[in-house]
Amino acid sequence: MKIVIAMDSFKGCMTSLEAGNAAKDGAKRVFPEAEILVRPMADGGEGTVEALTPGLGGVICTAKVQGPLGREVDCRYGIVEQEKLGIIEMAGAAGITLITPKERNPMAASTYGAGQVILEAVKAGCRRFLMGIGGSATNDGGLGMLRAFGYEFVCEEGNLAQKASDLDRIVEIRREKVVPELEECVFRVACDVTNPLCGPSGASAVFGPQKGATPEMIRQLDLGLEHFAEVTRRFYPAADAAAPGTGAAGGLGFVFLAYTNAVLEPGIRIVLEETRLEDDIAQADMVITGEGRLDGQSVMGKAPVGVAGLAKKYGKKVLAFSGSVAEEARACNKAGIDAYFPILREVVTLEEAMEKERAQKNMRDAVEQAMRLL
Repeated sequence: MKIVIAMDSFKGCMTSLEAGNAAKDGAKRVFPEAEILVRPMADGGEGTVEALTPGLGGVICTAKVQGPLGREVDCRYGIVEQEKLGIIEMAGAAGITLITPKERNPMAASTYGAGQVILEAVKAGCRRFLMGIGGSATNDGGLGMLRAFGYEFVCEEGNLAQKASDLDRIVEIRREKVVPELEECVFRVACDVTNPLCGPSGASAVFGPQKGATPEMIRQLDLGLEHFAEVTRRFYPAADAAAPGTGAAGGLGFVFLAYTNAVLEPGIRIVLEETRLEDDIAQADMVITGEGRLDGQSVMGKAPVGVAGLAKKYGKKVLAFSGSVAEEARACNKAGIDAYFPILREVVTLEEAMEKERAQKNMRDAVEQAMRLL
């Protein structure tokens, strides 16, 4: 028997590989001779660096960069040297969790640190990038990231634009100091939203409030992004502010499409392709997946359903295990998961349930019992 295990992380509890290896141990109790392959899994959001880098044979590095409000932060990113691949989550440099709720201010928050991390990976030889752009604290249209790359944005007064509040005054883009190696780079950007850059469903209106934007800020930010897009089109005629996903991460999606060789794709699609999971699933007898909580959101591009969809392409049975299960998780059955199981064994507090050793034991025990049905 050959079993492929591809678990998403149980956030705050087990990494992807820790959960997968615990499931493997449980299956081995019943099928000691089985060939069991544990593969890293994520959906392109939080935890992608930690999940994919070791699983792809890479190393996790740390860069000291500017956080969203200029304070130095340590941003972890992955490098897979043989693939010349950099794995980066922009939230590690410009994420909303890096500042307190009282500090949230999208007029001032910058993506400069995200650009710094990318350049660190470029210097290390990376030319392909897997970028996660969820969880941002920013609404600067990627201005900060481009500044880190060497772009200069001249305002009508003659000074250089620094933050989101300057976007509506930009009149010229200077490219003389841009790092030349960026022309060789290709970016696969994990983007699971379809919002355009501007307007009532754009970056500022939809995501601005959670980043601290007041109604007046939203109006100013939206006008600023609209103006920035117009100036960008003079230099990059193919730039399209109405394209789906351009409003992601406060306009970072727009900048990747307009200024770099990039594509925006669902995160799970990128991860499945980069890990080459399909090759393993095609030869498997069974697939095991899971995440911390299975609910109605699990069918909206989350890792377990992505794995299940791939497995059903080859007619494989799929079992899923999770820390907890919501009533609406029944939708997962229609999405390809044949049966799912919560791993909790007794009534405990949330804190107790999320203790790593307890969770790993629960995973081993739950998988063992499910395997006994076979």
